[in-house]
Amino acid sequence: MKLANLALGFAVLFSATACLSQAVSPSAASDTVDSSSPTQAPTKISSPATDSTPLDAPSNVLFDDFDYAAREEMTENGWIIRGKAGWPGVPGASFRPENVSFLDDAEIPNNRLLRMTSSTDGSSANTFQTQVCHQRKYLEGTYAARVYFNNTPVSGPDGDQMVETFYAITPYEEPMKPEYSEMDFEYLPNGGWGFDPMTFMFTTWETAQIEPWQAENASDSLAEDVEGWRTLVLQVGDGVVRYYIDGKLNAEHGGNYYPEARMSINFNLWFINGGLIDSSEARSYEEDIDWVYHEAGAILSPEQVNEKALALREAGISFVDTVPAGSPALDSLCDL
Repeated sequence: MKLANLALGFAVLFSATACLSQAVSPSAASDTVDSSSPTQAPTKISSPATDSTPLDAPSNVLFDDFDYAAREEMTENGWIIRGKAGWPGVPGASFRPENVSFLDDAEIPNNRLLRMTSSTDGSSANTFQTQVCHQRKYLEGTYAARVYFNNTPVSGPDGDQMVETFYAITPYEEPMKPEYSEMDFEYLPNGGWGFDPMTFMFTTWETAQIEPWQAENASDSLAEDVEGWRTLVLQVGDGVVRYYIDGKLNAEHGGNYYPEARMSINFNLWFINGGLIDSSEARSYEEDIDWVYHEAGAILSPEQVNEKALALREAGISFVDTVPAGSPALDSLCDL
C-alpha cells in the first residue's frame, strides 16, 4: 500500500473519531500453517521509530487485524508465541507455537482470523496449551479485542475446565511483589474454581503468590452464556479499571488494584489444574481472535473503539504500532 493511501486512511479514521477521545494522564516457529493466503500482505507500520512511518499515523495506537499467513509474520510485528512450559495450567503441560494458526473468516469476506487450539488426553505429557503476548509497554488507556468464545470442544468429549482469555499482565518475578499488575477477561465454559459452567470472570490484581497460592485481587463474575463473537473493552484511567462486553459495563475496580506497572497484552487458552475429566480420549478446544486494539492515554467508549477499528480495516491497514516502548524498554517474557 502506498503511503498516500495510508495517509488517506488515517485521515478518515481521525476525522471521524478524534473528537470523541477523552485523554487521561499516562501514569517461534515460522512455518506456514494454513494453505490459503491473505488477499494482501499486512501493512507493516511496526515501529514508531521507523523512518517510513507516515507522519499522520495515529499516535499511541496498537492495532492488529491478524491478517497473516505464517507465524513468522506475526512475530515480526512484536508478538511472542509461547513455547515455554510453566504456569498457568496443568503441571507438566506444554505451550506449543504450532497451536497458533490463521484462517479465512467464514462470515466476513477477505478477513482473516487468529486461532488458538489447545488439546489434552488427560495426561500432562499430552496436554498442549496456547499463549500469545505482545510487548510489555502498556498501562493506561483503552484495550479492546473481538474474540470468539466456544462452549464445547471441536473434537472429543466435553467437560474439561478451560480458560479462554484476553488480558494484560506483568511478569511474575517474586511472590507478592507490590508492583505486580494484571487485568483479566476470562471465560469458563465448563466452570472452574468453584464457579458454574458458562461463567465470565473480570479480575484486577494487586499481587499474587503461586506456591502456596495467595492472591490480592478484585473480581466480579457474570453467569451467562457468551459463546460466539464478543467485543471486549477495558478502560484504564483516573484510578478506575472498567470491563465491558459488547458495550455493557460488567465490572469496575480501583484503589489498590489499579495497575501500576507496564504490562504486555496477551491471549491464552489453558486447562485448569485439577479440572480435567476422567478420560484418555483426545479432545481439542479453540478460541478465535479477529482483531486487537489499544490506545494509550485515552479512554474510549466501546462504540468509539468499534469505529476506530472499522476505519483502520476499511483503509486496508492490517497492523500499526505507534505505542512507545517506554524507558527503559522492558523484556516481554510471555511465560505467565
